Amino acid sequence: MSEEKRVGIVLVSHSAAVAASVAELAQGLAGAGVSVPVAPAGGTEGGGLGTSAELISAAAASVDRGAGVAVLTDLGSAVLTVKALLAEGDELPADTRLVDAPFVEGAVAAVVTASTGADLTTVAAAAAEAYTYRKD
Repeated sequence: MSEEKRVGIVLVSHSAAVAASVAELAQGLAGAGVSVPVAPAGGTEGGGLGTSAELISAAAASVDRGAGVAVLTDLGSAVLTVKALLAEGDELPADTRLVDAPFVEGAVAAVVTASTGADLTTVAAAAAEAYTYRKD
């Protein structure tokens, strides 16, 4: 798959700083090879804590390269906001998928997997598999 057709990743957090930091971490751990389109969508338009449908839509549009967009979220209302956008049908790029995955570990797995040129299903599966990572 060409670089132009990479899966895009959107990281939705209630905090702009958290979303940006997780994006930076995931991209850094993916290495300096192929660039994966990743966009944080954190907080509200005014810079407060919360979620913004407008920021999420803009982030998804910015990473859409025609291979799908994987959206990872941190907390409940972020999930609800993304689900509402998906239900509306025209607010997010075609082939946008909400991925059920841990936020940090899932983001790293998604970005690393997308960097290999994997398709959206494979990227989503890698992110979801992060639930099985044991720390004991």
